[in-house]
This record gives sequence, C-alpha cells and structure tokens, in this order.
Amino acid sequence: MPALWPPGQRPSARLQESLRQLRYGLSSRRLLRLTSPPPVRPDSTLSVLDVTKHYGETTGGVRTYIDQKSAYVAAHPPLRHVVVVPGERYAVAESPGTRTYRLPGPPIPTQRPYRWLHSVSALREILRAERPDLIEIGSPFLVPWVTREAARGLGIPLAWFYHGNVPRLISQQPDRDALARRIGYRAAWSYVRAVSRRVRATLVASDFVAADLEREGIANVIRVPLGVDLDRFRPADQATRDESRRRFGLPAGPLAVYCGRFAREKHLDVLIRAWPAVRQKTGATLALVGDGPSAAWFRQVPGADQVRWIPFERDRSLLAGLLAAADLYVAPGPAETFGLAALEALAGGTPVLSVDSGGVPEMVRHSGAGDVYPVGDADALARQAVSLIERDLPALGRLGRAYAAREHAWPRVFDRIFRVYRSLVS
Repeated sequence: MPALWPPGQRPSARLQESLRQLRYGLSSRRLLRLTSPPPVRPDSTLSVLDVTKHYGETTGGVRTYIDQKSAYVAAHPPLRHVVVVPGERYAVAESPGTRTYRLPGPPIPTQRPYRWLHSVSALREILRAERPDLIEIGSPFLVPWVTREAARGLGIPLAWFYHGNVPRLISQQPDRDALARRIGYRAAWSYVRAVSRRVRATLVASDFVAADLEREGIANVIRVPLGVDLDRFRPADQATRDESRRRFGLPAGPLAVYCGRFAREKHLDVLIRAWPAVRQKTGATLALVGDGPSAAWFRQVPGADQVRWIPFERDRSLLAGLLAAADLYVAPGPAETFGLAALEALAGGTPVLSVDSGGVPEMVRHSGAGDVYPVGDADALARQAVSLIERDLPALGRLGRAYAAREHAWPRVFDRIFRVYRSLVS
C-alpha cells in the first residue's frame, strides 16, 4: 500500500490502527466467503438480523437487549437470530439459534469502547449468506447507511431501534440553550428524519421518546418497552445484601448506586455535586459503577472524593447482587431512551430517584417506587434523595418489584417485539 504521509513522518498509533483495520476490513469479503457456515436453523419461520456498533466489552443496555433476544430465540426453535457488530478482528460465534459476526473496525476515539462498523461488502456477504427476513439497525451513525447500501436489491425490510436520543444528547433544553446547541438540535432532528424515512418502522422503548419523534413528524413509530431478567435481578435477604456489600468493599448504612456509562450526557456531575449534602444529613454512601470516556473528568468534579468508584462489572449476577444490596438507585441522565439499569434496580426491590426527563421517570411514576427532580438541579436532587432515604424504602422496593414483574419480564417483552417483526415482514 503506498505511503499516505510525507517522507520522514509517521502517523500516530491511532491512525496506524485505523488504517490497519481498514485494510483488514477490505479483505473481510473474501474471508467471509471462506469461513461463513450455512445458516443455523435453516427451516426457521422468522429470521432477524441485529446490526449495531453499540456492543462493546464494557457496554450495557444495547448489549443486554441483544443478548436477551438471543436467549429468547434459543428457547423458540421457529426463530433464528443473526448479530453483526464491530470488533478488533473478524470472528464468528454461535449459540442455539444465533450466529454472531464480528467485523473488524477501528475504535471511535471519543466513544470507547465502541468501534466503527464500516464494511459494506462484508455486511452484504453476511446478508446474502444468512438471508434474514428483517434487519434491525441499533445505532444511529454510519451503521444505517452501511446497512442500507449492503441490503440494496436484496428485498430485506429495515427497522430502526432508536436506542440513542441524538437531539437530546445535544440539548436537553432547546428553548434555553445557546444558539450553537439549538442549531445542532435542529440539525440532529433533520438527520433522524432522514434515517427514519429509509426504514419501515422506528422502534422506541418509552412514551417520552415516542412523543419526541412524533412531535417532529416521524411516522411509523412503534413503542416496545424493554425487559428485565426477573430470576437474576430480584430482592435479596439481609445476609445476601451484606455479603454483596463486602464483595464490593462498601460499608453498612444507607447506600445509593448508579450503574452505567461514564459519559457527560449522563449528568453524573450533578449527582456528584449533590451528594456531600445528602451524606451530611443521612450518612449515605454513593457508589458509581462503570466506565466510560468521561471517567477522568467526573473524578475532578467537587465532591468526587466522597464517592466510591467501582469498575465496570462484567458478571451480571454480581451486579444484580449489588443493585439489590442498595437502598436507592439514582438515574441522573435526562436523555435516557429507556433506562435498563433503573428497571433492573426496581426488579431487585430498590427504589429509584430519577431526573424528570427521559424514559426513567415513566417507570418511577408507573411503579410508585421513587421520585424525580428537575434536570440539572443538584439541590433538588439532594433534597429528594434525603426525603427518599428517610421513607419506608422496603415498601417502595416491593412496589418496584411488583411493577417489573407485571410489565417487563423479558419473555413477555419479546413476545410483543416478535409480533411487531412479523407485522413488518408481512
């Protein structure tokens, strides 16, 4: 390959990695022809292919959704599932009813651990080999266009699961924000409309997001709330709660937890600034569990020295134990399209304190198991946290568990989602 930089100069390590991945991606089509096995469950009555870049080693909601879909397919032999996600190198893995392809893609510098999924030719080879009945796109940038081009002429309908509310990430208060943010907000909605026009339906997980899209003139919006593993995320007795706290090095006494990605749109800085006042009045410990691109920035926020920082936990059972051991779960992100970790906390019998924007406050209102505070208001967050900690938390937790069991068991959720798939295919 000819040099792409001046003599005597070398590119950065990151650029070298991107070029290596690009060269490898260009060879993926030939590699797929050699290694792609015949479809699993070739006699299935419905085959769905998920394609997304939101599937990394330290990511949560979208990966959980896809993994739970695979578990559902495993228990339903008439179904077949294909997953296409980026990775460090090309790989194929199988589980009952599901095949997962990893296509090499360079890291996205500002969104680690995510990677770009960019190879039209490789994805087209997968579509030709697997012949899914429906493609579900699970991320907003590049992937919709790569997928549309790869599927051109194959007659496979596309659906878009709107997992990330892009305009709300730019501006949570478009009427009050600076001009640049308002312009970005409008441009983002133009982009969302452009993607939605190229798919058969746009799936959303909350009324909040559905209302946003419909207000912006987006048609064929279908609401399909997500679910929770009720066997794994469940209330625990006191001995089990104590053991979970010891495992994570957390003290006795009131405990609040946040679990998720450390990115600025999550508003963890508001939570961190609020917590010294909560701790002074209640003695409550705050534990932040996860990782992300803004972790170092959050650690510099005033009050961060009073927070327990816990690395991303890959073991979902250990995470479930921690959520059940907490007295309160805090969801400060105003742009959440659903809030899977908050639902998992409710299923574990832990009440939720949420910002009053996004998908989480819907769960709080419907369950009665918590409270909300205004976006960006650290003082209100502190007041509501103190008020909740002083209430009958076990009684609130029972309301949360009952709500999760009644509305959000994964089998019931996927029964509904696969009915939607069938309607889109037919």
